[in-house]
Amino acid sequence: MKQILRELRKTMLRTSALGKDGNLQSCFSSLEILWTLYEYFLPVSSADLQNENRNRFVLSKGQSTLAQIVVLAEKGLLKKTELELFCKLDSRISMQADRTKFGAFIETSAGSLGHGLPMAAGLAWGKKIKKQDGRVYCLVGDGEMNEGTMWEAMLFAASENLNNLTIIVDYNHSVERMIDVGDLGNKFESFGFAVSKVNGHDISSLRAVLSKTADRPQVILAETKRGWGSNTLLNDPSWFHRYPNQEELDSLLKEVDSF
Repeated sequence: MKQILRELRKTMLRTSALGKDGNLQSCFSSLEILWTLYEYFLPVSSADLQNENRNRFVLSKGQSTLAQIVVLAEKGLLKKTELELFCKLDSRISMQADRTKFGAFIETSAGSLGHGLPMAAGLAWGKKIKKQDGRVYCLVGDGEMNEGTMWEAMLFAASENLNNLTIIVDYNHSVERMIDVGDLGNKFESFGFAVSKVNGHDISSLRAVLSKTADRPQVILAETKRGWGSNTLLNDPSWFHRYPNQEELDSLLKEVDSF
């Protein structure tokens, strides 16, 4: 498993270099979360994607689109060679996913922060109304919690008791660089959510906590580090949004292997 994750990180680095764009710190931060979801909880076959009772996933944290795309490629839902077209003219693979270009395995388009969670709440509510099985998982960034739409969606989810909704917060503490939101766990609990905390880079722990059910909506605070998997990306804030040149790419690939 660790070797697969190393290879996925290296694929992200190469893809970012080819496309001359990328949110590599955010993608490295959320990779284990996305891998765990697609490995154990989300449909990865054409037949499963047609099932209305399937688990569904919304990537609200659009900066992690590249991480989602490389996981989907590893799972065979798109050709790995297509990654070479990242951010190229007429490519369907870009910095933010467009659901109209991918079909059912990307449920919603990514874009402005704060939009994904309201859509996930709507999907969960629709499942309740239609009496469908399956959960809705939504990955959000902790910085995204600055958006008012996030808290409005949480009020709605709690009001409608959407116990089929699980929010995973990629809690890499980036929000604290912008504004002091206090204890996120206490805030979620005050809104009526069941709250769990987990090491967001530990697959077995993530799998265990994602398997939980509750009688109310759930939030998982996944403690992560921006740039996890590379010492350079961990320690240099300039990598928040840039791509590596060839010299940097060679160095970063070696770092990932030795991390």
